[in-house]
Amino acid sequence: MHRVLVVDDDKVLQDSVKQALEFHHFRVDTADNGKEALSAVYKEKYDLVVMDVNMPEMSGIEALVEIKKYDPSIIVLILTAYSNVGDAVKAVKEGAYNYLEKPISSENLVALIKRALKARSLVETSVFSAPTLSLGQGDDQFVGESDVMQKVFGVISKLAQVNTPVLIRGESGTGKELVARAIHYNGPRKDDKFVTINLAAIPDNLIESELFGHEKGAFTGASERKIGKFQYADGGTIFLDEIGDVSPTMQVKLLRVLQEKSFTPIGSNRDIKVDVRVIAASHKPFEEMIKEGDFREDLFYRLNVLPVYLPPLRERKSDIPFLIDYYVTYFNGIHNLDMKGCVPDALKALTNYSWPGNIRELRNVIEHAFIIESSEQINISSLPDSVKKSANIAAEAEESEDSSVQIDFAGIQNSVVDRAIGDNEISKYSFAFATVTEENEIKMDFQVAKDLFEKEFIIHALKLNKGKINQTALKANIPKKTLLRKIEKYEINPKSYY
Repeated sequence: MHRVLVVDDDKVLQDSVKQALEFHHFRVDTADNGKEALSAVYKEKYDLVVMDVNMPEMSGIEALVEIKKYDPSIIVLILTAYSNVGDAVKAVKEGAYNYLEKPISSENLVALIKRALKARSLVETSVFSAPTLSLGQGDDQFVGESDVMQKVFGVISKLAQVNTPVLIRGESGTGKELVARAIHYNGPRKDDKFVTINLAAIPDNLIESELFGHEKGAFTGASERKIGKFQYADGGTIFLDEIGDVSPTMQVKLLRVLQEKSFTPIGSNRDIKVDVRVIAASHKPFEEMIKEGDFREDLFYRLNVLPVYLPPLRERKSDIPFLIDYYVTYFNGIHNLDMKGCVPDALKALTNYSWPGNIRELRNVIEHAFIIESSEQINISSLPDSVKKSANIAAEAEESEDSSVQIDFAGIQNSVVDRAIGDNEISKYSFAFATVTEENEIKMDFQVAKDLFEKEFIIHALKLNKGKINQTALKANIPKKTLLRKIEKYEINPKSYY
């Protein structure tokens, strides 16, 4: 239930507004002046304040300024007499959502309140939890041990400390908005608003109004003044998702905001100055669009100062097991379950899948498995048909490849064993993957050979890097968690190589 504070020194109006709002299931408190309103806001959490302008002790505008300083997320609606419309306009400039002229209609007031609350919940003043930027070690939001993601984390860390525009590129579902949030919440603007808008989801004829706002009567249907997202985001960050979809005309207007830090609402004669950091994102091929004349080159270079490229999941498959672990833990909490992870076949199928929908698809697949699975581990039978079909195709190809590889190995084995018997110099590697029985039969063990090679490789890498784990992981191109797991498996002591 939304909580509303009604502030007016006219007791009759105060009571009528309270009754109208309570009838529509709002929880309502009252105050007689701006001073009492401020005291109430300090004590309780309100979603919205309906306040008169002219009141004794502290005016509505003075109270508005203090309320917005204390909690910018509180929506304030101003009530005013026709003769004081100028004060109401001033209040809007100070941060009021809108104003109504007295005498007011309860229907209009309730409709305006509902629109304001909906707008806040969807876009402009929602309070988001700030993802903690990490360089890939033990983070709950960013999951990525691969080298390519480590580089992304490094770029994010640098961008968070400066105020330059940012262009995030990558396929749909790779986490572009998460990167934008990390840049905002780890930088100097973290205490101000993060406003996000998907430009591809808004009709072309409405984008300008959404971004820059409009005055009452500016066009057919503009029954009230609207504040655009750039003005809402003043002091904070605006995330323009799918910027590659906007028209050339809108590209010019966005370029102006970036260069001059000002814009003109539709139907207005005044410029509004804003201090907003712009982070944009798209999956579009900008270089081709520029050649075709579909995207302005100057806007592209204005945004693309230090580019962030998010690789598709198929290009960082070593991260998939960690992402699976993260989402299993996440959905255990959501659904109050205790899933233990995946059985080996399911994990292999998930790792080898191409993931055209990237991380977004992976998240959906894990949740799908949670709903279907009845055991404590995700089995391949609980995965969607697309993943199972891909796993079957891969298994058939692997089986075919294995048969040809076995022939090649057999040839190698015969050669090695013959030479070893003849030279009487069978090495430990020969013994690892080929031994000769008393009947002169060749016995092969690929897994033993693989483990031996892996162990020798890690020992050699540790020696070259003087036993330093981070340096070894980086130089040998092994995710740190994988390296630590292998060190434990093979009982290797890195300290012996210091």
